[in-house]
Amino acid sequence: MKFPFFKGGGEAAPEADWRALPPSGIGAETRPEHYEADPELADAVNVALLMNKPLLLTGDPGTGKTQLAYRLAWELNIFPPLKFETKSASVARDLFYIYDALGRFHDAQCQTPEDAARYITYNALGRAVLLAAPRDQYKACLPPGFTHDGPRRSVVLIDEIDKAPRDFPNDILNEIEQMYFRIPELGNAEIAADRALCPVVVITSNSERHLPDPFLRRCVYHHIRFPEPDRMRRIVETRLRAILTARKGDADMSDAFLSDAVALFYALRDQCQLSKKPSTAELILWLAAIRGMSGADNPIAEDRETAVRAMGALVKTGDMERAREFMREWRQDR
Repeated sequence: MKFPFFKGGGEAAPEADWRALPPSGIGAETRPEHYEADPELADAVNVALLMNKPLLLTGDPGTGKTQLAYRLAWELNIFPPLKFETKSASVARDLFYIYDALGRFHDAQCQTPEDAARYITYNALGRAVLLAAPRDQYKACLPPGFTHDGPRRSVVLIDEIDKAPRDFPNDILNEIEQMYFRIPELGNAEIAADRALCPVVVITSNSERHLPDPFLRRCVYHHIRFPEPDRMRRIVETRLRAILTARKGDADMSDAFLSDAVALFYALRDQCQLSKKPSTAELILWLAAIRGMSGADNPIAEDRETAVRAMGALVKTGDMERAREFMREWRQDR
């Protein structure tokens, strides 16, 4: 079945069938081997590793903050990282474990503190601390089915910490510095990482609010700048090629297509007065869509209307009409 897959009117084509849809290829571009860190970011990572401190990353959405943790875990051969996705209701304990108090209450057979371990689920940093110690050291704290393949180091990703309540960063100061935590439900058992195997912690923030100074003092900080056009082109080429290869389509791209696409992208960001500027991830998604929709070698120059039709992958909210008009009129200054 060829594009378009969906007609939206009349009878479906006889060959239409979900089995004929192409593999999306989306996800291939985020594999860690395709991540490219600039020299300043690499320096910040190495300082954090040398000093055994959490690495705090800020930057615009889509600049690669989260993917840095995956690249780091891949390079250190401890892939994948253990990820904690911060929520607006997250509390400090959630970073380490959650306890099913209601389940234990309803389980009449649970009478001893040792039995309480079956109601614990360890989250990213708690699991990493446990894996940094010999299994037998905290055997009584392990729930059934817990896989302990240590002692070893782990990479822990605390994603979008600025989503958490205001007190969250302050509530984990000592724990994240000393790499330990206590479990009141297990008789206030204290679990601590072997100092030689402390987890490598990467924390991301979208800078939606200020993080407290005591927390900042305990971190190595780096702001990921939005890529310059030359670097953006390298990023786009690598990741777009990965998507097209996974899609089992033609992964070759002309220099003119890449140059025009990146130039148009920056023109949209800088000249179109959008309320939400498109990100790197949205650019790659848009270009992958264009390549699937158009047979032109350089759709930006030769099939502009197709690029406009795929605009929903790149531009969001009420900016659509303004962006469409801008794209139709845009000319590359060669």
